[in-house]
Amino acid sequence: MRIWLNAARPRTLPAAIAPVLVGTAAAVYMAGHLPRLGGFLAALVASVLIQIGTNLANDYSDARRGADSTDRLGPVRVTSAGLVTPRRVLVATWLAFGLSLVLGLYLAWLAGPVILVVGVLSIAAGVLYTGGPKPYGYAGLGEVFVFLFFGLVAVNGAFYVQLEELEILPLGLSISVGFLATAILVVNNVRDMDTDRRANKITLAVRIGRAWARRLYSGLMIGSFVVLVATLVIESGPWWSLLGLLALPLARGPIVAVNTHTDGPTLNKCLAQTGAVLGVFALFTSIGLVIAA
Repeated sequence: MRIWLNAARPRTLPAAIAPVLVGTAAAVYMAGHLPRLGGFLAALVASVLIQIGTNLANDYSDARRGADSTDRLGPVRVTSAGLVTPRRVLVATWLAFGLSLVLGLYLAWLAGPVILVVGVLSIAAGVLYTGGPKPYGYAGLGEVFVFLFFGLVAVNGAFYVQLEELEILPLGLSISVGFLATAILVVNNVRDMDTDRRANKITLAVRIGRAWARRLYSGLMIGSFVVLVATLVIESGPWWSLLGLLALPLARGPIVAVNTHTDGPTLNKCLAQTGAVLGVFALFTSIGLVIAA
């Protein structure tokens, strides 16, 4: 169980949970109540399963391409370390994606077939990140897709499941969530720059260099809070959502560490801390939306 838990990469799961919480809470604020409890639970579990499936697919594909060498600074990858056979990892990958599709069918029954299309595209993005003939994660496009799918798509998708419409409020919140989710990948790629370069994995951090990657990380972390405030100004509230700013003090530590350290243990800690910032931001922003409702 510890091996499979490690393969699922629990430190990345806030990126799957946060957007569903925020999108659903925005719907609660707009409607004055939770329209579809079943829709919220199904979207939450499906999002987590897609994230786990993506992590397993990444574990499998990176091992096949030789990107997860023994000198990498991150946590042990189960395929490359020989802890689980590639076939078992592949089976677990498609099991996670398959279960998410079953939930997607239920969500499509609730809110229309567009939700199922979104789910299929999300799975495809997860597989093609490091899989397929031309993985976009090896071409420096990983951050773009994380922002798109864990920010814009996930938050607005969770909102749409509840109300079957789109609004400015969840759009603005999706940008904030997307920035923080993208920051998780940035710190991961900053940590792995040297081993990725040797494996010909040209991530965005490899393309732009450590100094600019650090600036990008800092900008995403700070920008998420700026966008939150800007969204509430544009929408004239709900001001209770400013509770999300309680996560701002937690961002200082990882920002300083990413800009001053290159060692694996410190950056692994920063990865967890960035996920925590996203989790706290999403939780308190959602609480503020529910209070405002």
